[in-house]
Amino acid sequence: MSKVINYSLVWEKIKENAKRIGREGVRQALLMYFVLKSPETPRSEKILIYSAIAYLVFPIDLIPSKRFPIIGWLDELVSATVAIQKLRRYITPAVEYEVDRILDDWFPMYAEYVELIDE
Repeated sequence: MSKVINYSLVWEKIKENAKRIGREGVRQALLMYFVLKSPETPRSEKILIYSAIAYLVFPIDLIPSKRFPIIGWLDELVSATVAIQKLRRYITPAVEYEVDRILDDWFPMYAEYVELIDE
């Protein structure tokens, strides 16, 4: 399955849209990205991620957001949330560290830092 996915293209799209999405949105996308790349993630869970992403990207909606503005966005939110919650078991501390390192690089204004004062 991973032979079909061009991960470098996916990576470029995430980087390209990072500023518009914001740090927390990008964090979820990066977590999904690293779980998709991981050989330890079962194929069934990868299919779940692809399904959630497809539902968010494709124009077909169960509840149209143009007709029902607030309620219409809930189905997308639920889709992404369910995928993230199911995949939490595959998100290792090493993956979280890598994602946070990338986010600190992309969003330096939110990076925590320790100020060292030499007295």
